[in-house]
Amino acid sequence: MKKLLLLQVAIATISASAQTTVTVTTGPGIAQQTWYKLTTDAVTSAALAEWDIAFEINGGFNAGILANTQKGLQVFQSPYSVADWTTLDTTGMAAGWTVLHNSDKDWSLGALNSDVDLDNYNLGWGIYNTVTHVVAGDSIYVVRLTSGDVKKLRIDALSAGTYNFTYANIDGSDEQVHAVAKADYVGKNYTYWSMATNSALDREPAAADWDFVFGKYITDIGQWYGVTGVLQNKGVEVVQVGGTLPADATMDWTAFDTTISAIGYDWKAFDMNIFQYVVDDSLTYFVKDIPGNLWKVIFTGFGGSTTGDITFTKELLSATGVNETTKANTFVIYPNPALDGMVNVVIDATQSTGNLSVIDLSGKIVRQEMLNGLNGLSTRTIDIAGLSAGVYTMQFASNNVSMFSKLIVR
Repeated sequence: MKKLLLLQVAIATISASAQTTVTVTTGPGIAQQTWYKLTTDAVTSAALAEWDIAFEINGGFNAGILANTQKGLQVFQSPYSVADWTTLDTTGMAAGWTVLHNSDKDWSLGALNSDVDLDNYNLGWGIYNTVTHVVAGDSIYVVRLTSGDVKKLRIDALSAGTYNFTYANIDGSDEQVHAVAKADYVGKNYTYWSMATNSALDREPAAADWDFVFGKYITDIGQWYGVTGVLQNKGVEVVQVGGTLPADATMDWTAFDTTISAIGYDWKAFDMNIFQYVVDDSLTYFVKDIPGNLWKVIFTGFGGSTTGDITFTKELLSATGVNETTKANTFVIYPNPALDGMVNVVIDATQSTGNLSVIDLSGKIVRQEMLNGLNGLSTRTIDIAGLSAGVYTMQFASNNVSMFSKLIVR
């Protein structure tokens, strides 16, 4: 029975790749937002300037509302409540009203969620009613569009999965009352809205179909400033390793960063002496995508606003399903496929010792080693020189715990 289990684990092969070079573009003038998926190289692009606000679809209890400040739109938090809709006065707006921005840490913290307080059911733009399960809007915002037009905006409610919202000119003319239903955009993180055309835009791929979005965003560098860089999808995690050449970079398995700008923009800098962007050659990013694939990503080029091209290399270190036992344990092999007779294993060990075995497709143990001195997340380098090319199972056993990972030798 045990042999059959090992065969089943080993036969379920994984897909892995050598280092490849990828170039994505955000277009001249960084005029596009471009979504990219590591496993397939799928690219989706849409014009950055085509939307004004966006509503979170896949956000659980959160209800993020973004504003397209990266194209120059401005959102002001007014001192008025929704009851003051007809009497709102923008006197003093430029001098004293708070200008709002999207967070570059969390997709659910849009400009309209700036004073979110979930402990008190305050989503920023409205209050959640625990009896009716409706988020009732309580705030008025003033939006200065890139055209120069100024609108007042309120989110009336999020009720039964539908956002209801109203906007108008400051004097109340051209009032627009609209609704966006989450059910129309199942699987997306956000849906978008143009206040210029008074229409919804279905512009981003399904959340399962992208890992990075490239383009402009606003970040706080002492003041809010527009940058060009990379934001990660929800659920994508990153470890940044700096100060060493990528060939020598090793990662800390306890240091995964889930903030959406963990890669961000500062892998490059503009050199005033040569008037070109220079990429930092001592930065390496280890990226764990949503299915659990582990990638090594190294940025190598940026064409600036002339082309908007961003170039990087990617290498699949370990593919989906490397943990064959339980999500509570970690047992990862890298690089995988193994190319030079050595592999590293990362083990979340509950015991200080354990037995590591390499098993071929027939169930025969072809390599075995006792590991000592383990403590929590531990990394060991294992000699697999002499193994024939093929698919193997690596087993770590300690007391009553057994963990299995697939190993490919090339």
